[in-house]
Amino acid sequence: MKNLVLCSLVLLFISCSETKNLSHTETAQIVAESFFSKDESALKKHTTAAGYSSLITGLNMIPESDKKVEVEILEEAIEGEIAWVRYKTSFDGKTGIFKLVKENGQWKVTNKGPREKGSF
Repeated sequence: MKNLVLCSLVLLFISCSETKNLSHTETAQIVAESFFSKDESALKKHTTAAGYSSLITGLNMIPESDKKVEVEILEEAIEGEIAWVRYKTSFDGKTGIFKLVKENGQWKVTNKGPREKGSF
């Protein structure tokens, strides 16, 4: 009986510890929501090092808010290992664009180059 319980617990931990491969749009939505809710750990998990430092700089400029921010994905495009997502939030109603790259098999938000144009 002990072995059965032990094996069940081990299987439970293994199944819960697997990382889910999120799509580029799911990742963009998580990053936008965590940015406006100021969830730095979620930002760090779903961004590259350059993307994280860029977003953290902007994070200090937004005012504190208790209301939940809704994110709407407007457009998306994938070009090999790079994806572009245009989104709109209920925070200010403005649109934004995220550039995402695949890093270790996971989509992560990174920063755009100064003259880099997206797919839209």
